[in-house]
This record gives sequence, C-alpha cells and structure tokens, in this order.
Amino acid sequence: MNNKNVIFVITALAALLSACGSDDKGVVTQPPVAQDLELNILHINDHHSHLDEESLNFKMDLGAGSEDFSVSRAGFARVAGLMNRLALEKKNTFKIHSGDAVTGDLFYNLSDGKADADAMNSICFDSFTLGNHEFDDKDIGLKKFVDFLDQGNCKAKTQILSANVTFGQSSALYQTNRIQKSHIFERDGQKFAVIGLTIAQKTKNSSQPNADTLFGDEIEVAQKEINLLKAQGINKIILQTHVGYALDKKLAESLTDVDVIIGGDSHTLLGPQSLSKYGLTQEAEYPTQLRNKDGDLVCIAQAWQYSYVVGELNVKFNNAGKVASCGGTPHVLIGDNFVRTTKDAKLVNNTEKQFILNTFKQDQVPFTVVEPDAKTLEILKPYQEQKKKFAQEIIGQATENLCLRRVPGTQRDVSRSTLGDICNKNEHVNAHGGDIQQIIAEAFLEQGKAFFGADISFQNGGGVREDVMLGNVSVEKIYKVLPFKNELVQLNMTGAEIKATLEDAMVGVVEQNNTGSYPYTGGLRWNVDLNKDKGQRLSKVEVRNSNGQYVALDLNKTYKVVTIDFLAGGGDYYTTMKSITGKRREDVGLVYAEAFLKYVQSLAGEKGKKQMNKLSTADYSTQLFIDKLK
Repeated sequence: MNNKNVIFVITALAALLSACGSDDKGVVTQPPVAQDLELNILHINDHHSHLDEESLNFKMDLGAGSEDFSVSRAGFARVAGLMNRLALEKKNTFKIHSGDAVTGDLFYNLSDGKADADAMNSICFDSFTLGNHEFDDKDIGLKKFVDFLDQGNCKAKTQILSANVTFGQSSALYQTNRIQKSHIFERDGQKFAVIGLTIAQKTKNSSQPNADTLFGDEIEVAQKEINLLKAQGINKIILQTHVGYALDKKLAESLTDVDVIIGGDSHTLLGPQSLSKYGLTQEAEYPTQLRNKDGDLVCIAQAWQYSYVVGELNVKFNNAGKVASCGGTPHVLIGDNFVRTTKDAKLVNNTEKQFILNTFKQDQVPFTVVEPDAKTLEILKPYQEQKKKFAQEIIGQATENLCLRRVPGTQRDVSRSTLGDICNKNEHVNAHGGDIQQIIAEAFLEQGKAFFGADISFQNGGGVREDVMLGNVSVEKIYKVLPFKNELVQLNMTGAEIKATLEDAMVGVVEQNNTGSYPYTGGLRWNVDLNKDKGQRLSKVEVRNSNGQYVALDLNKTYKVVTIDFLAGGGDYYTTMKSITGKRREDVGLVYAEAFLKYVQSLAGEKGKKQMNKLSTADYSTQLFIDKLK
C-alpha cells in the first residue's frame, strides 16, 4: 500500500469514528437511528368569520316513513372542542389553519377580525397560512388581524406563513418578519417543516393587497423553499396552502420531496360518498393520495368551509422520512339535539336519538357529535350580543330557496352551496347560474337607477358568498351574503367596452380558473360558449330597454353602468373597467351590502313582509351556457 492509500484509509476511518462519536470512556457509539413515526394533523380552513353554530337538515326513516330532521352543526366552539380534545388524545399533533379566517359574517364587520382572532386563540393553532381574504382590507387590515392574534394567551405565537408573498415598502408588514416562509418543528425528536402558500393571481386580482405587495408563482416558490429545507437535513415536508384543491393536486405531482398538503380556498368537501345521502356533495375521498415527482406518496387534505369540518389526518412516516401510509377522518361537527322539523311533529326521544346515531355509524358518514368548548363560548359571548343587537331585525322573506352558484354548468364550483344538492344539482342553476347572484345584480341596477339612471349593473359571482334559504331574511343574512366592504361606482361605458368586460371575465374563468370572475348583470343578458377563442365567447348580447324589452347591445352607444369599486379597479380580471377613469367614473358612496338591504326593503309584500322572489328566467344574465369540453 503506498503512502497515499494509507492516508486515505486513515482519513476514512477517522471520519467514520467521528460520525459514530464516543462516550466519556472512549467507547464508540452509533448515531440514533431514525424511527417510524406517526404525525396527527388537525386542520381547518376557510371559516370566514362563521363563529356561530348553524343547523343541518336531513331525512331519515325511523320506522314510520321518511321524516325531516334538524340538528345543530358547526360553530367555532365545536371546532375548539374537538381540536383540543384530539390534541390531548393523540400523540404528535400539529394544528393547522389553512387561511381565510376572516370576511363572511357580521363578526368580522363589527370587530375587524378580533372575534376571529380571539376564537382562534382558544385553540392556539401551531400555524396559519394567509388566505386571499386576509388581504380584503389591504395590508393594514391584515396587520391589524395579526396583532389581534398576537394578543392571545397561547404559550407560543401561532406561526403565520406564506412563502410566496413579498410585502412592499408601503405595507404595514414591510420588514416586520412576522410572516415567515416556513416553520420547522419537532415531534418525537424528529424534525418536520411546514411551508405556507397563498394563491397568487387570485389574491392580487380578487382581494386588495397593497399595490407593491407581490405574490410569486406557487410551484416555483414551493420547490425553492423545499430545496432550502432539504439542504438543512429536513426530510419531512408539509405544504400548508391556500391555493385550492386543483392546484394542490398539481403541486403534489409537480414537486420533489413534498409529503403532505393541507389546503384551503376552494371550499372542497373531501370524504366518503355516503355524505351524499344527507345532501352533502363531496368531491373526492379524504385524504386524496397522489405521487410526487419522485414517485413518493403525497397525502392531500382539506376541511370544507365555515367551521363545518375538522380534518384529522394521520400520516405514518417510515425511517427514511417517506410517507408510508395516511388516513383519517373529516369530522363533520354536529350536536345531539335532534328535532323533527315537520309541522306538529313529536320530539325525538332518547331511543330515536340513538337510532339516528347508529344509522350514521352504519352509513359510515363522518358526523361527529361534539360538545362546544365552554371557554370559547365565553370568549364569543360579548361578540354574539353585539351581533345579535345589530342583526336581529327581519327585513324580508324569501319565497323559495335562492341558490348560490358562481358559474353555470356542472363542471365548475358545484359544491359550494350550503343547501347541498338542492342547489348543487339544480337544473335551473346549472343552466343559468346563481339565483342570489342574479337578484343582487338586479338590486344594484335598481339602486343605480335611483342615483343616476343606470342602464346596466355588474357583479362578479365570487363577491356573493351565501345562499338565501326559504323563510325570513334578516339584516345579518344580508351582510353574510355580501360580506365585503365594496362600494358602488358609476361608470360610463360604450357597448364595445361592456362586451370587452364580459370577455375579460371569461378569461378569468377559463384561462385563470377563477370561478369568482363569472359575471352577473342587471339589464343585460347573453349566450356563452367557453369553447370559443378568447374574445369570441359571448354572443347575442342584449340590453333591457325602458320598456322592459331586450334589444341588441349597441357597441357605439354609451351606457350608464353601476358596479362595485373592486371590479371598477380591475379586480377579478375586469381589466377593461380599470381603463374607465376621469369624468367617466364617479363614486356613488353606497356600500354594496347596504344597496342590497335597501332593495329588499323596497320590495312589495303582504302585511309589510317584503318578498324576495326568483327573477324570471328571461332576466337571468346567462341565457345559454356551454362549458369548455374536457
């Protein structure tokens, strides 16, 4: 053996002994061997200020034929009740909120997010991802919400994550370092990393971040952060996203080294098909299992919306840090206070209650009876009293269910309705779109006429957030349906610009997969074929004249248009509207929820009860809808 070989062998042996280490007596010791490990992720997303419990209606045969029943469901106190219990019962838990905590209920309008932050601090989430709606009141509104979160009594502050946001110099969060790209944590002595992602184009175009706050490409940013973490020796990577289920699946298949994705934004209900028996539309199984770019297993989970579901994802990692298997339960939160809802029906007795619970179990539907957390209820009490005082007034009645739907057809956004299959599979809704969106567009037109003689109104489908169920309509419901702080704006637009705006909206729907862009108008209707080329998707565009008759839109004529400032500023890809400036634009100064409130108050009805009826089909904006062929 020559000298070089001797030196090489000695060096190799020294390195090996150094890696093994030794105890105080010089005995060589082996490094600890990584063990198999189970991580239990408890997660919610898109609770949207829905802090109160609601009711779940279902049908069941207890032996005397099918009957209608109701039971309490959801409420943030139930979220806290189950999460806090599971955190004690399960080992290696990690609690995640995947964004859109705010906007959607009067709790937010009345407290600027403090009620949500206080409720969240009764759980002490390990991490929270910024959703698009966290930017609805610009960066200063987000900063206020973050400060509320930081005022809690949790042992450690909730990690707030978004790897693809860069706050500009005008932002209240510029160089504060409060929002991090990722977070490293340990369970059973092993390190994990969780990376936050915020949906980029939707946030920039459909919310109101500061102009110099920017959002990077989700896939590129995620891979870059994964690579940095891998270089630090982290081999178990979780993406905590607010980008939607479709992009979550694309992320899973496009990235290397990703193991788990906990998502939000698309309000996707994952779970067993048995949910459909109770009127709930599930999109896929919980969890969804795909393979990443390396061919390794990736587990994807999401927990629907509005505090309805707590996801419990159980992930088993092998000693190489790869996912060996995953499973779990999307707990649909309910109480046990079952009541019959038919007229003069008997109360549910204990035997019948047990029969109902046994039937749920037999059907393998993940309804989970949860007692609301007492601490959270106490926290929410003053906010509830404030809300009740403001919201309790009944201002009208819906004569039938007024369904929510962003885009007509059967391919896009067909599980968002809180009324389940009644609306999600409604033939008229599939053909013409959301009933409530159409009524609101008509409401804006009426207010626009009162202010300046408007001809046409515009409202984007995503700006309307809830169905209106048959029955009483309260002030609270109005603000739930229209929860943002948008204001009405007058635009003077040519027919050509109006047509271009409609085509802009279709670009948002087709090219950007942004269902919220889909347009609803008062006084305007059309046929749409999404298979046509860009700029050619709308045909037979007609405007309603003063006699109530529809005539062809005159491309050279100037029309008075009422819309919301969000769209007038180019939000949701309404780029043509953004060019209408100067004397062609005037602020009306009326908040859009108040405009809807005034409209309802102006409706006719017997004995002072204002009646909200569906519009005639002839007045729906979408007269014919052909979706893009898959």
